[in-house]
Amino acid sequence: MKKLILTFSILIATSVATFAQKFAYVDTEYILGQIPEYKAAQAELDKISIQWQKEIEAKYAEIDKMYKAYQAEQILLTDDMKKKREADIIAKEKDAKDLQKQRFGVDGELFKKRQELVKPIQDKVYNAVKAVAEKGAYSIIFDKASDITMLYASSKLDKSDDVLTQLGYKGGSKTGTTGTGGTNKK
Repeated sequence: MKKLILTFSILIATSVATFAQKFAYVDTEYILGQIPEYKAAQAELDKISIQWQKEIEAKYAEIDKMYKAYQAEQILLTDDMKKKREADIIAKEKDAKDLQKQRFGVDGELFKKRQELVKPIQDKVYNAVKAVAEKGAYSIIFDKASDITMLYASSKLDKSDDVLTQLGYKGGSKTGTTGTGGTNKK
């Protein structure tokens, strides 16, 4: 009987502790969209990306031009000349692919530039989220913008504007829908 009472008491205490926890969420996409430094970093990354893409497209256009010229002159070329032209085309293709990988690959220059420009801003946002969580005594703050699916979220729990205020920016007033068809309730 004492074990049953003890177990029941532990269950009640755990239930009360669970209900006492505070939860909230933020929308990091929204937060980052309100930060001018992030917008500037994204614009710079877009500019660099477009510039590099044009450079790579120019290399492929040059390769295409070389290949068409080779096809047109192929009948007139000796076997040695054909092999040399083919080797030149293959070498240019390899160079273009290597440049593409160097610029846009997994650990490429664009990735490194993104780390250089965006990561400090993301770290700043994370620290602000942590400060808001500690200040508001929140047990958990979810990121609505990540892969976490929310079917419903009360807008009263959205602390995105608090994070922007913590960062020193003026947040807008977010309204709209949340999840799959549900609307925010204020």
